[in-house]
Amino acid sequence: MAQKTGSINVTSENIFPVIKKFLYSDHEIFLRELVSNAVDATQKLKTLARAGEFSGDVSDLKVRVSVDPEAGTLTVSDSGIGMTAEEIDKYINQIAFSGATEFLDKYKKDGASIIGHFGLGFYSAFMVSKKVEIRSKSYKDEPATMWSCEGNPDYIMEECDKAERGTDIILYLDDENKANMSMKYTIEGLLKKYCKYLPVPVVFGKKTEWKDGKEVDTDEDNQINETSPLWTKQPADLKDEDYLKFYHELYPMAPDPLFWIHLNVDYPFNLTGVLYFPKIENNEFRKDRIQLFCNQVFVTDQVEGVVPEFMMLLHGVIDSPDIPLNVSRSYLQSDQNVKKISGYITKKVADRLNEIFNEDRKKYEEKWDDLKIFIQYGMLSDEKFYDKAINFALVKNTEGFYYTAEEYRKLVEGNQTDKDGQLIYLYATDKVAQFSYIEEAKKKGYDVMECGGQLDTPWMNQQEQKQEKCHYNRIDSDTLSNLIRKADAKKVTLSEAERREGNALFSSQIPACTGTDGKKVEWSIDFQAMEENDKPVMVSQNEWMRRMKEMNHLQGGGMSFYGQMPDQYNLIVNTEAPTVKKVMEAAQAGVKDQVAGIVAEISDKEAQIKPLEEEKYKAKAGEFSQDKDQLLDELRKDVELLKAQERDIVSKYAANDNTLRQLIDLALLEGGMLKGEALAKFIARSQSLL
Repeated sequence: MAQKTGSINVTSENIFPVIKKFLYSDHEIFLRELVSNAVDATQKLKTLARAGEFSGDVSDLKVRVSVDPEAGTLTVSDSGIGMTAEEIDKYINQIAFSGATEFLDKYKKDGASIIGHFGLGFYSAFMVSKKVEIRSKSYKDEPATMWSCEGNPDYIMEECDKAERGTDIILYLDDENKANMSMKYTIEGLLKKYCKYLPVPVVFGKKTEWKDGKEVDTDEDNQINETSPLWTKQPADLKDEDYLKFYHELYPMAPDPLFWIHLNVDYPFNLTGVLYFPKIENNEFRKDRIQLFCNQVFVTDQVEGVVPEFMMLLHGVIDSPDIPLNVSRSYLQSDQNVKKISGYITKKVADRLNEIFNEDRKKYEEKWDDLKIFIQYGMLSDEKFYDKAINFALVKNTEGFYYTAEEYRKLVEGNQTDKDGQLIYLYATDKVAQFSYIEEAKKKGYDVMECGGQLDTPWMNQQEQKQEKCHYNRIDSDTLSNLIRKADAKKVTLSEAERREGNALFSSQIPACTGTDGKKVEWSIDFQAMEENDKPVMVSQNEWMRRMKEMNHLQGGGMSFYGQMPDQYNLIVNTEAPTVKKVMEAAQAGVKDQVAGIVAEISDKEAQIKPLEEEKYKAKAGEFSQDKDQLLDELRKDVELLKAQERDIVSKYAANDNTLRQLIDLALLEGGMLKGEALAKFIARSQSLL
């Protein structure tokens, strides 16, 4: 044919600067696109052969990639269907756009979305090239054609002397990319990233070996890819060893997975893949371990929208031709096929886990501690998954036995339902540190769950909402009689003055403690009339407040109000315990002479305050005189000063009461809060008391 010149038919004259500008951050995609096109050309030839429209040999078709550092070129060659001059003119010279303005507005924030949507796969070559040349010979009996373009709308197209069928794409790398993209290791790395599982052999040079102290080429082709990866095969044809081998090819340093699920569906969409439940070590979670493929072409490992949120903790591959090679997140979230795929994956994973649970419960229980976080995450984030998972989600008690939610409910509801019909689940977060609390519960016939996982707190919150009349209480959050209240609590028979003095007595001798966030702990004294043989003093932490702080830690800034608050603990004092009675009676006698007048004066001033407060509360605006308001303020200040004097007297007495300090330290020791200097003093005091 005679040489032909012309301009590429685009509605925007600035197409090439646009490609470079908006696709540059994803410039490595060009190699995937060119190799994918070569694979497509090869597959088309095989299809023609199967249809009887091509009679040549298709048994050893390969795609070859080569670099020439000196010439600054990169070439992608295939022996596929090839193109005629007419086809090049049709597929290469005509690019349809709706308009430059619409194009720029639509893609300026997401350049990667351009490729694949407008047939720009080939033109991505100009992201790294100053000139691109095509040499192609069709399987049809027509002359070979050469097409070249230097990154502007002008091109040259003419016959060439290519003898063999297929297409060579020759990239003359630009100055910015020449050094990097002509390096062997750069190109090999990109091929292994994007083309590792393409269905047609992809060859990049020759395999090498060490000889005479240097690396030399052999005669064997260096094939980059595995053309029939595991997920393309039938599960019935595979063994456990095959799945494990493939897993370690994907993640060489990872321990063996817990389970795997082979996905294989052809209606109402096409989807294949293998998802692995990894063994999580050191609480390290990554959400980029699922690789998304389109017809065995690697697309991305950022699979938001394709895979449900909780399953992004899984590892493996998903392959679907129904997902374009390049998709933005907004596209994924709105695409109906993607939504169907996501829903199918959720159902498939849930059904398979249920099968594993029913087929071999013992094996499932052995893996539950590692599997737990996946199941809980799914239940918390996906309602449909929750409905299925509630049947195979397990709870573990401190004895090491596993139960489904329904099984555990039946186990404990007879003994752990309180007087108001509320089922109370007791749990421990550290069965070693909370051993004594667990033992106390067991003596009463109660069962204690083990809940020290990262998602246990939000999971328990969810269960309290899902189940009717149930509540989860940590075993050390209060006394057992309060955690599972079987009857109305016995009233504490202390006068107001006795409460004040008792509060000062115990609170003054609590050593400085820091909470989980390193801040100083705030304490309150809680007098309770328990049984005589119950512990005299114990430490508890409010269940609701502690959960809020844990949720803040888990969620970050969303609940920062609670995160900024110090840990708040209660020192529970059993007023019926003989030792406590003895300590409090001794203290009252020891300070009686010093505080008697103060107590009487407090009582007198509070008697004056009460009617004034009632009058002020009932008075309308302006009716309560300024003189009375001033008197009320002075009386309140006087009372606070008197109470401070009283606390000071009681505190000085308490500092010399070793029995009191011993009671408090024993409670702190049991709660794991006695440390450092306070622990050393406790040990020395214990030795002196022996």
